Amino acid sequence: MNNNFKPIIVTCGDPAGVGPEVVVSAWEALRDEIPLCILIDPNFLPKDIKIKILDQPPLTSNIERNSLTVIRHNFVEHRVPGRPNPKHAEATIKVVERGVQFVKNGQCSAICTMPISKSILKNGANFPFPGHTEYLAHLDGKNTYGMMLVNKYLRVVPATIHIPIKDITKYLNAELVEKTIKTTHQELTNRFSISNPSIWISGLNPHAGENGLIGDEEQKFIIPTIKKLRSEGYNLMGPISADTMFYQKKRRNFDAAICMYHDQALIPIKTLDFHTSVNLTIGLSFIRTSPDHGTAFDIAGKNLANPTSTIEAIKLAWHLAKKEQNNQ
Repeated sequence: MNNNFKPIIVTCGDPAGVGPEVVVSAWEALRDEIPLCILIDPNFLPKDIKIKILDQPPLTSNIERNSLTVIRHNFVEHRVPGRPNPKHAEATIKVVERGVQFVKNGQCSAICTMPISKSILKNGANFPFPGHTEYLAHLDGKNTYGMMLVNKYLRVVPATIHIPIKDITKYLNAELVEKTIKTTHQELTNRFSISNPSIWISGLNPHAGENGLIGDEEQKFIIPTIKKLRSEGYNLMGPISADTMFYQKKRRNFDAAICMYHDQALIPIKTLDFHTSVNLTIGLSFIRTSPDHGTAFDIAGKNLANPTSTIEAIKLAWHLAKKEQNNQ
């Protein structure tokens, strides 16, 4: 373990979900290579593991391999796996806020967040954000941000994220498409060190609109935006029909694909490899990753949760953090 790098801070997510248990599994898998600490109520952790409770993240050199480093955050009630509790909402939100502050003030190198339940946060604390991504951007003071899903096969970015299908065209416009392309390009260039990244853009409609016969959004603003950014030097292809752009021969040709809405992007990457897919928030001043699954209340506490996505999320956060520090 390299003592020159600061630890990854991992938030607990919704206590009733699988977050607390997959974090323990991830720590057991990674403790010899990656320093991490979990921001959680210590009472939510199994009694048979050794923990070291602190109030602030330690220096990397002070993290023990044989005990899980816990940053204490007290919740008002006990954890009952599989039974989400709105009384946990305020503390769950505060955990995310504290984790971000630990990274922004230099105590931690990156943040990895466990899944939250947006409905529980709204019911319990009137949480006004559609999800983690939007809340993190708010905490960072960013108006331009995105969600990139990463695994060994693909990098995909949805232009619109957590909005109903019926409302997509209310939000999707030339400005959003341009911001998404530029943010994706910046992330690939800076964090992934890809020179002149190739980015493919899907259409919104079936067959990318069929030259205006099946919807006109491509003609109105997707094609003009692509042409504009190509003239500025961006390496772009599109719009491409979303039902053909992800088969094996084509996906070898791009560094990232931008889709117009959530499921266009997430279905192919999760189908190719569900368990190793990782969510990376792009456009932030800090590194944030998360496993690409939800709270899984139905299997919480049953020792059925697969920790692979959490392990991969922590590994990606660590890889990017080390690269960022080495480049400074």
